[in-house]
Amino acid sequence: MAALSVHGLIAAALLEYARRTVLPPTALVLALVTSLGLAFLALASESATLTVLAALTVLFAAAAVRPGQGPVAAPAALGYASALACATGASLGLQPQHTALLVLVVPVVAALLAARAEDVPTTVSIEITGALAGLLAVGLAVAEPALLATVLALCGLIAAGTAVREDRRALGYAAAALFVLASWVRLAAWGVGSPEAYTLPVTVPALFLGAFRRRRDTAVSSWTAYAPGLSATLVPSLFAAWGDGQWPRPLLLGAAALAVTLLGARHRLQAPLVLGGAVLVLDALHELAPFIVQVVDALPRWTPPALAGLLLLALGATYEQRIRDARRVREVLGRMD
Repeated sequence: MAALSVHGLIAAALLEYARRTVLPPTALVLALVTSLGLAFLALASESATLTVLAALTVLFAAAAVRPGQGPVAAPAALGYASALACATGASLGLQPQHTALLVLVVPVVAALLAARAEDVPTTVSIEITGALAGLLAVGLAVAEPALLATVLALCGLIAAGTAVREDRRALGYAAAALFVLASWVRLAAWGVGSPEAYTLPVTVPALFLGAFRRRRDTAVSSWTAYAPGLSATLVPSLFAAWGDGQWPRPLLLGAAALAVTLLGARHRLQAPLVLGGAVLVLDALHELAPFIVQVVDALPRWTPPALAGLLLLALGATYEQRIRDARRVREVLGRMD
């Protein structure tokens, strides 16, 4: 216990010294290193772990409001708060997926603090730490799909709330992706065999809203307007088709993906072209895989390595041309909306 007290007093003294000195970074780093040593020493007992993590959270939170200490002290406080949430869950005997809900408190606090931070370095460090805490919560909940869907949806809600800020509008894309991913995980958790019955009622109005938004504002990209609606149905249907041994679903999915791809090419829309093309290729690959395996098994053993070598030679001989083709494709996609 004396060793813990000594380490704690040293960390507090270094933080106080960082406030008074003209070169605070060195003292802050030393305080952080000392606090990490204190945290590891406290792992010897449950009560010491909870007490030390709570004390370090408060200590660095108090230091974060001082000028010049925010970029280091604020993320340190959030990091110790995340560790405290995990330790509290373990102390209460909670499963990891339930502990994830406690950890999600940290991203919520980080989003609120980042909105009130006055300097850019502190804001960025707080947001990065909050994002890492969100990833930790997702990792803790990954073993339970139903709860994982809830955690992903809550992360999407946090991202959407952050996107309200004028300088963080881009996080709206992350929020939409998290909400869509949460819906996919929820469908998988329910064991839904026909996800289209749940996704099409979302996709159709989403596409209409996207088209209406692009009509009002031509600067809106196709990814913003159409990608959420298209991916809401295409991706779950692709996973269902890969697990379906019958032919109707892959055939219908391939036809739909081909139609989306052709519409994207016809109207020069990047999102439908890329999403439809990717789903079409993966669907075709799944259907052709058994025939490819049969052909490979029928060939002599030396044939696949020989063909692979010839392919590498051909690519090497036409390397510059392939690079020019790749750049040309990138330029064509870049000119699309």
